[in-house]
Amino acid sequence: MDNSGKYPTVFNRRGVLRLTAALLAFPNGTTSAAESVVLVHKDPNCGCCSGWVRHLQAAGFAVTIEETADLHTVRKRLRVPADLAACHTAEADGYVIEGHVPAAAVRRLLKERPNAVGLAVPGMPSGSPGMEGRRVDSYDVVLFDASSRRTYMRFIGGDIAG
Repeated sequence: MDNSGKYPTVFNRRGVLRLTAALLAFPNGTTSAAESVVLVHKDPNCGCCSGWVRHLQAAGFAVTIEETADLHTVRKRLRVPADLAACHTAEADGYVIEGHVPAAAVRRLLKERPNAVGLAVPGMPSGSPGMEGRRVDSYDVVLFDASSRRTYMRFIGGDIAG
């Protein structure tokens, strides 16, 4: 109790929701790629972001959505380089996931746990998860940190490239 006779507020509403989601997903305190909670920051009017969320859910990830029109501030806080920006930004077990990163790459990241800020698929490649359509592009998933980046995986549409 504080001097006013009231208990201090430790969590705000968002903090309680995140803690509840984590406890439901990890009741024993253990994590695996298939059990990871992914917090997705997305524009409320974006359909392709919703498609990417469905892709992650179909792959076994628990997803929490935070809708915001100010993704620039989210990306700045999470240290996403401007040239890697895409249409949504996510957080997964301490990593940043920027754009239409396939679930297979997220799963590999969470298993290997490299020293990095996260993964990105810059832009919106046709055929990537959430961007399915007639055309299918090949694209790289980029592993990045504050000072470097490298190709982590290659995909053609939603499939791993040879």
